[in-house]
Amino acid sequence: MGLRIHFTYDDLARVVLAEEPDPLWEGLLSLHLLQNRDGALVFGRWRRASRGLFDPELPRLRHLAPPRGYSADFLTPAGAAGGLEAGLDAMLATPRARLRTDLTELSLARPLPGWARPLADGEPQALRGLAGLVRRHHERFVAPYWSQVRARFDDARSVAARALLRSGFSGLTAGLHPSLRWSAPVLHIAGAHLQGDLYLDGRGLRIIPSFFCWPGPIVLKDGALPPVLVHPVTHDPRWLAPPPDAPGTHQALAALLGRARAAVLEEVADGRTTSEVAARVGLSPATVSHHVAVLRESGLLTSRRIGGAVLHTVTVLGVDLLEGGTTCGIRPPSKTVARAER
Repeated sequence: MGLRIHFTYDDLARVVLAEEPDPLWEGLLSLHLLQNRDGALVFGRWRRASRGLFDPELPRLRHLAPPRGYSADFLTPAGAAGGLEAGLDAMLATPRARLRTDLTELSLARPLPGWARPLADGEPQALRGLAGLVRRHHERFVAPYWSQVRARFDDARSVAARALLRSGFSGLTAGLHPSLRWSAPVLHIAGAHLQGDLYLDGRGLRIIPSFFCWPGPIVLKDGALPPVLVHPVTHDPRWLAPPPDAPGTHQALAALLGRARAAVLEEVADGRTTSEVAARVGLSPATVSHHVAVLRESGLLTSRRIGGAVLHTVTVLGVDLLEGGTTCGIRPPSKTVARAER
C-alpha cells in the first residue's frame, strides 16, 4: 500500500517549504501520540509529563482524531500557517459542507457521540467549543515545548533547503523520510496508512516539518484541499531528559572514546552533516569522517545521504552512552555555522 502524488511542471515550480511550524498540525499529531505508545524513546518522557495535565473535556477531541485511521481534515486548515489564532479563526469559518463531509467519514469507522450533531450542522456555539478545546490542548501539551518544536523545525527546514539547492526536488525528497521515493513525475510514499493517488494539477505542494509527526509522513484525506505533505523531523531522544545526576559521565565517555570522538558523537545527537560537525568541533572534515565511520561501525550512529551531503544521527545505543551527563567541557564552544539559504 502507499500513496502516489502526481506532479506537473507547474507543481514542481510551486513546491514550498513552510516558514513556521504549524500549531494545528502539531496539536493534531500530539493528540495521536497521547493515545498510543509509538516513538517511546522520543516521546515517553513527554507522555509521562502530560499525565498530570488531564482535562475532562479534552477527550472529546479523540473522537475527531483517533490514533489510527482518519482524522477530521477541518482540524488542520491551511490558515494555521499564519499561527494558532489564524488557524482557529479558519476552523471557526469551516463551511458546513466540509464539517458534514469529514464527520461522515469519521462515522464510517465508529459511531460519533451526540455532541457531534450540532458541529455537523455548523452551529457557531459548537464550533467555538471545538476551537476552545483545540486551544486548551495546545496550551497544555504543545505550547510548553514550543522552543523544542521550533528548533527542530528550523533544523529540518534548513536541511531540506540545502538539499533542494544542491540536488533539486529529487534530493529534497530523498532526505525528508525513508518512505519517500521520487520517480518523476510521481512521488511515492510507502505506508499502510496511505493509499491511492493525489493529483496536484498545478496547485503545488506545501512541505511541513513536524515535531509530533510519527512515524512517517501524512497528508490530508481530501485531495481537493490545498495539498500538504507533513513529515517527521529528526529527533534528539534526549530532548526532554531530566537533569543529569552523574556529572562525570561524559568525562568517562571521553576516556573511553577519546575527546574528539566523544565530541563528534555529542554533535550528531542533534542531527548534523559532516561539514557541520567539523565546523562545530574544530576538526577537518576528513578527520570527522574517520571518527564517524568508527562510531557508525560501533552502532552508535547512522548516516544517510541527502543530496550532496550526509546527515548523521545518533542511535539508541548512542543515546544510552550519552544519557545522564552534561558535556563537561568535552564539546567545544559552539561556533556559528553559516547557512546561506536562511
